[in-house]
Amino acid sequence: MTATVTVTVEEGGAAGGTGPVRLRCTDHGGDGPPLLLLHGLAGHSGEWEALAARFASTHRVIAFDARGSGASTRRPGDVTRAAHVRDVLAVADRFGLAGEDTVLVGQSMGGLTALLAAAAHPEVCRALVLIEAGPAGPSPQLPEEIGAWLDAWPVPFPDVGAAEAFFGGGPAGRAWAAGLAPGPGGLHPRVDRDVMVATVQENAQRHFWDDWDRVRCPVLVVRGENGAMKPVETDGMRARHPGTRIGVIPGAGHDAHLDNTAAVYGEMAAFFARIQA
Repeated sequence: MTATVTVTVEEGGAAGGTGPVRLRCTDHGGDGPPLLLLHGLAGHSGEWEALAARFASTHRVIAFDARGSGASTRRPGDVTRAAHVRDVLAVADRFGLAGEDTVLVGQSMGGLTALLAAAAHPEVCRALVLIEAGPAGPSPQLPEEIGAWLDAWPVPFPDVGAAEAFFGGGPAGRAWAAGLAPGPGGLHPRVDRDVMVATVQENAQRHFWDDWDRVRCPVLVVRGENGAMKPVETDGMRARHPGTRIGVIPGAGHDAHLDNTAAVYGEMAAFFARIQA
């Protein structure tokens, strides 16, 4: 049985935080090594439900809405990568997850957060799973692209069916539509456009290869065959971090965890068996 818990992170001062930030967490329960799941930009923790269900018999599974997303604080004052890393530490501490058995799992921007957390705080996790996420950059065009993408959403969506169709249908379309909230005239985003654009500013300005070089735990990198992540990035990651396992999900796009949950589960389960051995 799942349970919902709110974790409060006090903010302040120099980085622009106005605090406190409230993070909505979903505890999927389960026994075994903990998995802490981090969703991507403008997403929500509900994206992980299908994958969490597959791991519930073997792992303790926790997911949370990132600051600025889902049911967490919508307009936090601080959306830096450092703030997102602090959130990972706060959630891990609240649930007693930080330690030698915990695996951080992140997709897209959530994957970058997981990477940075593992690099700066190696004590918080045993292993890392990055889905369509890596250290490449800078990407100067990204803020403009994210703004244009969000501006193109036909808000309000008249109904769930229209939202699912807009987001491409299938499991990914259903998951994105589930992230919307009822409001005047239909369904509305639970994210603020300008907050999402601000969230990717660091990606526009720099790369994260130095952080990748500080990661010491075992890593699985999963990319969709038709996703945004390119082989040159995963090859570079493995060259600098020998032993990194690379998985490619056939037919999947950027939301590989939604497009083919079974294949992502298979890659993760094989990786866990390998590191546990």
